[in-house]
Amino acid sequence: MGDLLLLRHGETEWSAARRHTSRTDLPLTPRGEEEARAVVPLLAGRTPLTVLTSPRVRAVATARLAGLSGETEPELREWEYGAYEGMMTEEIRRDRPGWNIWTDGCPPSADGHPGELPEEVGARADRVLARIEPLLRADRGDVLLVAHGHYLRVLTARRLGLAPGDGRLFQIFTGTVSRLSAEHGRPVVSVWNARPGGTEL
Repeated sequence: MGDLLLLRHGETEWSAARRHTSRTDLPLTPRGEEEARAVVPLLAGRTPLTVLTSPRVRAVATARLAGLSGETEPELREWEYGAYEGMMTEEIRRDRPGWNIWTDGCPPSADGHPGELPEEVGARADRVLARIEPLLRADRGDVLLVAHGHYLRVLTARRLGLAPGDGRLFQIFTGTVSRLSAEHGRPVVSVWNARPGGTEL
């Protein structure tokens, strides 16, 4: 069975500031570009059969700088933060004490941008997993997804048979690659947050 590789895009101005970023299409910072280029040797020796990328600029640029080519997949876009777009958790909790994205989700914004609940992000992740499952089972190479922090955490939880909100268990950093494999026919986390010079794929 092929492996599922997860690449979180490189740093942006808002990811560095820990601001929730979904629909705001920010470019990579210079450090984010360096993170993306550093992925090249990390992926050496892997043979991705399919590369799917979120349509956001930061993900597309990361894929390009990492030497990857594939197709964009709208279902890989980040969690829709709605009214909380651009905000930090600390700012949200001033008006909504105890708020937790993994249980409460995000409300729509006043100008009509939707927010998402964990279950809605999980449904998107499930559709992507259903699409790539035949490719993984064909065992002709890996499938690599280039996407975003919260989304990839939800997708990981769903791949492992956990609830979408259990994505809280899988902290993932910018410019890192993680690998989900199988053991005795069941999905497992084999490598998490790999970077060149650290954990290898």
